[in-house]
Amino acid sequence: MSLAGIPQHLIQRVHYNFKSFYKTKDFEKYLDCLRHAASEEAVSIHAYALMSNHVHLLMTSKVQDGVSRMMRRLTREYTHYFNLEYYRKGRLWNDRVRPSLIEADDYLIACQRYIELSPVRTGIVSHPAEYAWSSYGVNALGEPSDLIKPHPVYKAMGFNKPQRIEAYRQLFGHALEANLVKTISKHTDDGYCLGGDAFRLEIERMLGRRRASSKRSRPAKKLQLRSCN
Repeated sequence: MSLAGIPQHLIQRVHYNFKSFYKTKDFEKYLDCLRHAASEEAVSIHAYALMSNHVHLLMTSKVQDGVSRMMRRLTREYTHYFNLEYYRKGRLWNDRVRPSLIEADDYLIACQRYIELSPVRTGIVSHPAEYAWSSYGVNALGEPSDLIKPHPVYKAMGFNKPQRIEAYRQLFGHALEANLVKTISKHTDDGYCLGGDAFRLEIERMLGRRRASSKRSRPAKKLQLRSCN
């Protein structure tokens, strides 16, 4: 179940060893499908990175289960295009997608940076501005977009658009802490909540059942993290 109003970070991975993008047209088509699916299901996309065999998405749904419905629609539409384009049959993406719920005030900007730094971590480019298929150009350089909808936490980084773009871009002057990168990666892979105790308990209350793990993550410096699935 995906909750309304709670940011979610997920990774959509290809099935087996396929690639999801081979040429510019493929990247453009995926973004078109994402734009359509997000609009239809009332989901705001805050950040993305399209990699050769997986996709990072950071988003918030305005309605209950909006992210789940959006992902089904997105998967169906892009797979249909991809199979026709490359004369293949069957599924393209792994069925199992486990979003990580994000405590916005403490971790949303870190997750956004984590996503837009993906091409750098994998060695494709040396700086996120060099990679065309992420939201860095919109969030850090002010490129126009009808897909990206800034989260209130991002908007609070400045009194106006130029100020918050500059403030956000300045964050890329230093790398994310290694412990934080590891924590975000693990929480996303495992479908854990990324936030503190109060956030975890609130998620449990919203879901009406206990979904938290009692295990504690090793915190990054000055950070206290808890996991829930």
